Formats: sequence, C-alpha cells, structure tokens
Amino acid sequence: MKITITKNGPYAVDSGIPLKEVDSIAANREGGVSAYKERKDHGKTNANTYLCRCGHSANKPFCDGHHSKINFDGTETNDRKSYEETARLLQGEIYDALDKEELCVSGRFCDLGAGFWNTLESYDMADKKYVEHVGCNCPSGRLTLVDKNTGQKMEPKIEKEINLIRDVPAGYLGPIYIKGGIQVIGSDGFQYEVRNRVTLCRCGESENLPFCDASHLNCKHMEIE
Repeated sequence: MKITITKNGPYAVDSGIPLKEVDSIAANREGGVSAYKERKDHGKTNANTYLCRCGHSANKPFCDGHHSKINFDGTETNDRKSYEETARLLQGEIYDALDKEELCVSGRFCDLGAGFWNTLESYDMADKKYVEHVGCNCPSGRLTLVDKNTGQKMEPKIEKEINLIRDVPAGYLGPIYIKGGIQVIGSDGFQYEVRNRVTLCRCGESENLPFCDASHLNCKHMEIE
C-alpha cells in the first residue's frame, strides 16, 4: 500500500486503506491531548481517492482541483534524511527516547502532566506509563521510545490506516496521520522512509513538505467550521 504525491497536486492513495476522521480529545485546560476519537468513517479508499494537499478544497478531505486555481506550489522541502540520522537521543531513567523536533505537529500528547521531557527523567513507575503513552502515540513519530537495555526502538502495533486529524481544542483541521507503515512516494518517485507513525501536511503551508510542521494552526482556511 502506498500514497503517491502528485506534482503540485493532491495525494493519490492506493485502494483498500481505511480512511477515518478523528477528533483530538482535550485532557486538561492547557490543551493537552490524551487520545483521538473517531468522528467519521469514510470506509476504504478506492482507485479514485485523492486527498487535498493544498488545503483549499471545498470538499475536504478530498481534492476538488482547487490546487490548479491557486497555482499551488507543493515542492517537497524535506531533507529526505532518515529519522535516526537526525533525531536527538534523550537520556531517561526508565527509557531513552529519540526526538526529531522538526516533525512536531503540535499533537500535544507531550503536554500532559509535567510534560514528556521532565517525566522521562523520573524513576516513578506511574510516570513510566505516561512516558509509554506519549512515546507510542505521538502521531508524527517525532518521539520514539528506546529500550535502555537493548537499544531497540519501541513501536506500538498499528494496523495500516489513514486518520484525518481534527484538532478540536485548537479549532483547526490537523494533518493526515499515516499509521502502520504505509509507503509515501514523492512526486519525483523518491521513496520516503517507511515509518509506523507519519503525519502529512494538508494545509499546503508546511516548510517541511510533504510532512506537517504545525503550520495549519496559522491557516484560516484550516479553521473548523
């Protein structure tokens, strides 16, 4: 299964991938997010599934050709380096973690409680569960837990699925959450690293295309109506 980026156009999605809209669930007054709740099931994708990439479609999440009307420039600006090449290693007490900040989409799982980075340094077993929750649910895969004993990355088992995030607490449509290891292919045929958790931009404004960098939070055209 794959998602192919069309030049200055939408994402062309292979058939047979479950496609769902999900809402962010706020867990505290500060806007920390604890989970996603399914809002709408679009069923499985078909040969004619094209997801909007410019952010201006009147038929979101699907493309309606608006990219042509606005002369959308979808040039891919990501450095195309692997996650481990550029991620920073964080030393923790129970787990270590890899952190690639430029992948942040403001999912805000890490904002719960004392915050992921402070809690990573704790010995408390209750904090261990929190660290596991954040490290395995960060949608962009910015954060990845590492077993201190084996050095192996810890990833949850996720079925292949596409989630369209609606950041309800913030009031904006968020990125396209690609789950379970689906190949993303660039408009020039480049095969991006296959990862368990990836978020693709759908506002058209990211400076790290095709990946989300939270630019949607400053886009009026991405406001939830």
